[in-house]
Amino acid sequence: MTESPVVGISCYAQPASWGSWERVQANLLPRRYADSIARAGGLPVLLPPLPGISEVLGRLDGLVLSGGGDVDPARYGALQDAKTDPANEPRDSAEIALSMAALAAGLPLLGICRGLQVINVALGGTLHQHLPDVVGTEVHSPQVSSYGDHKVSVAPRSRLAAVLGRTELAVPTHHHQAADKLGAGLVATAWTDDGIIEAAEFENAADAPFMLAVQWHPEAGDDLSLFSGLVAAAADRQQEPARA
Repeated sequence: MTESPVVGISCYAQPASWGSWERVQANLLPRRYADSIARAGGLPVLLPPLPGISEVLGRLDGLVLSGGGDVDPARYGALQDAKTDPANEPRDSAEIALSMAALAAGLPLLGICRGLQVINVALGGTLHQHLPDVVGTEVHSPQVSSYGDHKVSVAPRSRLAAVLGRTELAVPTHHHQAADKLGAGLVATAWTDDGIIEAAEFENAADAPFMLAVQWHPEAGDDLSLFSGLVAAAADRQQEPARA
């Protein structure tokens, strides 16, 4: 019997409270990420932002870089905007190392929100630090501590369009940053009406290992196609000859 593919998901390390415990340092992630991987047929495991965590990738079949706070602008050669979150060096370092190691190994990879930004920065790209200053509205993050939605248009014949099965859709959104200049080898494959990049993949993606990065939050919606695409690619990787 073929085992379900094991998919790692990067997570937060920050204070959390439960029961009688207040502000205990914890590794955590919104449950819907793991639920989405499980519903798509994968086995989710959480990856804390620890030094050397990328060494686990040889035991995984796929990787999700999850959403979260802002990447340190120093990572892409910019001064920090007053509206940018304080830097989280351990998470930035762990996830950049994870993304580069996954790309080097051809491990199926899905970046979500911050995950897209991490991949882009790791490949030499830059970010818009506060979208309302760019587009003039709060359309990309219209609700506090919740998700809004907006339409995205997807490039025909892209890997993203093939996975989604369509070229227009409404997506759950909550972000105030986005890709500006794309990193080496990346091309934009989805946009909002205001021109903000909503997804990226590699040029000639059909000939490359599975890698999709989206600015929206598919785990907050009902469409499992991105997770199903990742898990299918991870299952295919299981069938490859043993990896070193």
